[in-house]
Amino acid sequence: MEPTDTRNPDYFHRVVDCQWACPAHTDVPEYIRLIALGKFTEAYMVNRESNVFPGILGRVCDRPCEPACRRGRVEEKPVAICRLKRVAADHRDDVTQFLPRAPRQKNGKRVACIGAGPASLTVANDLMPLGYDVTIFEKWGTPGGLMRTNIPSFRLPASVLAEEIGYIVDMGVDLRLGTPIESLKALLDSREFDAVFVGSGAPKGKDLSLPGRHETQAVEDHIHIGIDWLESVAFDHIKSIGKRVLIIGVGNTAMDCCRSSLRLGATEVKVMARKPRNFFKASDWELEDAEDENVEIVINHAPKSFVVENGKLTGMMFDRMEYQLDGNKILSEKVAGEVFFPCDDVILAIGQENAFPWIENDLGVEFDKWHVPKVDKLTFQSSRPDVFFGGDAAFGPKNIIWAVEHGHQAAISLHRFLQGQSVRERLPALLNLSSRKMGLHEWSYKNDYNPVERRLMPHVDLKERFKKINIEVELGFNAEQAAAEVQRCLNCDVQTVFDAKLCIECDACIDICPVDCLTMTANRPEEELRQHLKAPSRNKTQPLFVSSALKHTARVMVKDEDLCVHCGLCAERCPTAAWDMQKSTISIPHASDESPSCTPPQTLKIA
Repeated sequence: MEPTDTRNPDYFHRVVDCQWACPAHTDVPEYIRLIALGKFTEAYMVNRESNVFPGILGRVCDRPCEPACRRGRVEEKPVAICRLKRVAADHRDDVTQFLPRAPRQKNGKRVACIGAGPASLTVANDLMPLGYDVTIFEKWGTPGGLMRTNIPSFRLPASVLAEEIGYIVDMGVDLRLGTPIESLKALLDSREFDAVFVGSGAPKGKDLSLPGRHETQAVEDHIHIGIDWLESVAFDHIKSIGKRVLIIGVGNTAMDCCRSSLRLGATEVKVMARKPRNFFKASDWELEDAEDENVEIVINHAPKSFVVENGKLTGMMFDRMEYQLDGNKILSEKVAGEVFFPCDDVILAIGQENAFPWIENDLGVEFDKWHVPKVDKLTFQSSRPDVFFGGDAAFGPKNIIWAVEHGHQAAISLHRFLQGQSVRERLPALLNLSSRKMGLHEWSYKNDYNPVERRLMPHVDLKERFKKINIEVELGFNAEQAAAEVQRCLNCDVQTVFDAKLCIECDACIDICPVDCLTMTANRPEEELRQHLKAPSRNKTQPLFVSSALKHTARVMVKDEDLCVHCGLCAERCPTAAWDMQKSTISIPHASDESPSCTPPQTLKIA
């Protein structure tokens, strides 16, 4: 193998698995260290630079960082990264003075954002400080998009939403509430805006066309589309539901529906899943929270029909499924019988999709056969150059953190497009390495492995949480719990950096490594080299570190980054300092990093 080029920022970035897995690339180890130092405000701002909504995402993020966490390779459970994000948000001081501000002198360019969800808000957050006038059109009377309408207040309080959305809107965003866009053509023809960003989400819930679905109006009144039903609950249009409720589907929306049902008077709630549990789309913690509230999850039952008696819904008939499995692959399936489940109401949470009835066909915005817009995955530009998409509106339903990252990238493209520059040219990520050495064997970070177990999130008592629908169930970590949890972080951004010229091939680092991630061996092609490592190489998606040839034997030092726990023992043991512990700081470009400035420097006046 060729020696590893560690000058490429992506190499060390991928080693910081949590940050690499986060769509917005939040600097997780850095903000956890700041929390450990009690610097909650600084930790909050590190979060906000990338994910924009630390208080919101600290409660409801889908947490792609946690399955990637290296702690999960040492023991069963990863660091509670999402919970710690909330710690910074809950315990910070006033951050107003640190927030971006819009200049008084504008640049004359106007951008329209359709939908006041996380993607559009991120676009506004990134473009307002550059001198753009941003107008957000929102059909509802309050901003937030799916964060407001589809996430129940017992998970995400309205006060948290209002505060973090306010940080963006208060920069001077022209927020037009109760103003749905009914014609993109009319908006473009008005010539009020130089570019349009579509962040309208995926607002159409999927229906289930089965026998009995539309038999009577009374039946239809008791069959609900999940996301529409959650919207009605959020705006107090629905305040009760039947005692027995069936939820069809087992994604995160289904979990919100079943838990909301309990708070609206249901006493028996069942979530009906067509497939076995390992095929569920809902997050593990969402499933746990629902089951803690005595929601029953029924697996291997496929809906067959709605049962109607005397014009009223009395239940549903299901096919009981049997599967032959090979791990996570279904080899075969068969129907093993029919089962009837009684109910008063049914909520369909089987997915959602894009809907653009307000985009005319003759505008140059192309759609595929599923009526999904053709959007460039790098630039988020549509086939019409002045129209951009992001969030669920671009590629279908994902989650908030993906919408935020789409907003960041779309803002870069909008800025470049409006300045007459190529939208495909992007600034590269930057890497800085700085030694953590304080003495010969002393580091400016805590590298001891702490065996403490993952902290459990405290919850409101079961009897108390159902008294009102807006009682936040999770209480957040207290100071003692946060202090224990931060010690579980392995500081994966503090890298083991090797200098082949200093190595005397004494094997001391190999002997002391607690996880056997180091091997000194003859160089070979990658497949062969992986067969000669001291410990088996199980994750081939993460590159090996391979040094240049060592001067005494021409062997190479190989490190399996997948196994390394960044304990620093190799660097402490090395007699020649061939190993060093260096913090890698990855700078991910945003619109504010683009140049030239969109506002003439001689006239720029900061508010």
